[in-house]
Amino acid sequence: MDRGTVGSANRGRLKVGVRSHGRSEIFTPVGELDHHTADLLSEPLEAAVEAGRSRLVVDCAQLEFCDSTGLNVLLGARLKAEAVGGGVHLAGMLPVVARVFEITGAEAVFTVHDSLEAALED
Repeated sequence: MDRGTVGSANRGRLKVGVRSHGRSEIFTPVGELDHHTADLLSEPLEAAVEAGRSRLVVDCAQLEFCDSTGLNVLLGARLKAEAVGGGVHLAGMLPVVARVFEITGAEAVFTVHDSLEAALED
């Protein structure tokens, strides 16, 4: 993990795939979600809600790191989705990421699933 680089050099540390599946919009962040990369996830989350997609599923199976800024992105998306009758579902969190949610108590405000498949069945 290179914490010495700043600005756009860090943007390569996170890639976010987006696709629709039934009534869900699926987001697949790959890499590190932190204050340098948060916009790469927040922008498509917000765009989905604005487009009327309120059931947001974040497939965390390839998310290697999440700091407080990343957590705030997800909390903000949750509020926006719930305001229009939806919600944010988190799926397949690696232990290092799940620990952040456990320590902060944020796991209590999200619907958490063991896998993407389980999130899509709900």
